Amino acid sequence: MTKIRDIKRLKIVEQIILVLLLAVITPTIVTTFIVNNINQHAVRNELQYSALSISESIASNIETFTRSGEDELEQIVLTLRHIPDAKSKSEYLKELFTNSKLISKLQIIHKNDKDKYFKWDEYSYYDKEKQEIQILKKINNNEAILATVDIQTFKDQIFNIYKKDDRQIYILDKNKTLLAAHNYNKKDFDRVTYALPKNLLLNQSQLFGKVKNQPLAYFKLTDPELVIIVNTTHHITKTTINTARYKIILALCLSAFFIIFVVGIYTSYLYINIRQLFKGIIALSKGNYNRKIRMLSNIFTPYEIIFLATEFNNMADEINNTYKKLKHTNKELKKLDEFRSNLIDTVSHEFRTPLTSIKGYTSRLLRQDIELDEETIQKSLKIIKNQSERLSRMVEDLLVIPDIEGSKLNLIIDNVNLADTINDAILSTKHKAQREVIVNIPEEFPDVWADNDRLEQVFINLIDNAYKYSYEDTPIVIDVTQAKSQAVVKVSNSYDYIPPDKLNKLFGKFIRIDDKTTRTTRGTGLGLFIVKGLILAMNGSIELESSKENIFSVVIKLPIKE
Repeated sequence: MTKIRDIKRLKIVEQIILVLLLAVITPTIVTTFIVNNINQHAVRNELQYSALSISESIASNIETFTRSGEDELEQIVLTLRHIPDAKSKSEYLKELFTNSKLISKLQIIHKNDKDKYFKWDEYSYYDKEKQEIQILKKINNNEAILATVDIQTFKDQIFNIYKKDDRQIYILDKNKTLLAAHNYNKKDFDRVTYALPKNLLLNQSQLFGKVKNQPLAYFKLTDPELVIIVNTTHHITKTTINTARYKIILALCLSAFFIIFVVGIYTSYLYINIRQLFKGIIALSKGNYNRKIRMLSNIFTPYEIIFLATEFNNMADEINNTYKKLKHTNKELKKLDEFRSNLIDTVSHEFRTPLTSIKGYTSRLLRQDIELDEETIQKSLKIIKNQSERLSRMVEDLLVIPDIEGSKLNLIIDNVNLADTINDAILSTKHKAQREVIVNIPEEFPDVWADNDRLEQVFINLIDNAYKYSYEDTPIVIDVTQAKSQAVVKVSNSYDYIPPDKLNKLFGKFIRIDDKTTRTTRGTGLGLFIVKGLILAMNGSIELESSKENIFSVVIKLPIKE
């Protein structure tokens, strides 16, 4: 199992290259070899067939030429036999010579003439030195006619249709002497005659020689006794077999290159798109849910890849949205957990004191073993009432928190007189400390647009905080001014300087500044949080200020009714 796991997995590009090698290059090489061999055999057979055909054609041309010459000489002989005198015969021959296209010379030979070039018998003779063919025909027992045919005339008649052919054609007499040749080459002629079989078949074309791609053919005539040899030269082989071979190889190579080129382009686009999918999956696995796959969309992009990318992006969006919701829910749960913890802390600490006071003074009033005077009874009842109000405000603060966070506050917006509301709040908190509260508000100040009960709760909380968190024997100042269409209420008290980074944190739930004042003063830490939520719900604004002259201020802005 370990060895199997250690085997290197090929990448997509490496696999495609391997597939191309197996599916394109290897078949191309095999196909080239097969097609080349088939073509070579076909061309070779064509060359052999054409060599045989040419030998037969040349033999046919020679027979035709010979028959025409013999017929012409036979006609001359018959005519001469009927001409009585030598002068008439000479004029007749002269006229024939002028009009003849085959015979280059005509003369009458007598039996008693002793000429070393002929014997007294009908014959055909090739004079190599003079490059001519002599033909003797008897007129009678004492006279004969000697016709001379120029070898060039013979060649023109025999090789007329093969003037532009590159093959070598040799015509040999019965003594294997070269009579005529087309494209003569001594080296090739010697090689061909050496390879010529000793026993030749008569009146039929035959192949001979050992070089298959350069076929040799012969045709042996019996009348006249001539041998025609056709040689396929190396040049013909090169221009037929080799050239065709190179063309086939080139065509197949170009086809393979084109296939590889097209597959390469397709593969590059496919690889880029698959890499995008790969990167997207990696990003998703590492928690990057915002990663989107951007495809190179063109004709080379498969539908399946685009479908996968689209579905992947949709899945990533769903996961990202779910993750955001989960993250938000976790934050909310964390806040709720903190709120629950702080709430339990606050309830356990802040509720205990008033409940203890209420319980203690109630028990004192209910005792039967002692007699209480009127002043003590009134004092006890007053303390029970104050502690009950304190409990009521704390419960009200706790109950309003969910409404503020869920924006579910039920407000009755109406005209509110600021002076009256501030005075009511002062009266509700005045019993807590013998502290001077200075209110600076212009006469006939316009009404604000707010909820009267909630606004009174705001000022109660602010004045209560000012009582708790200020120096002894220092006044609390409430300034009311107008700025355009807003009423600005500034509640100030003397307190230590608070840095800006801690100042805005005071709007949080259960937040209290950790100093000697907070350690000696009880509170839930919800006052400013509730004040901010109520003010914002009434379309107002609130901010905190702390100066280095030890003045702490809460500035509230509320809309004035038009």
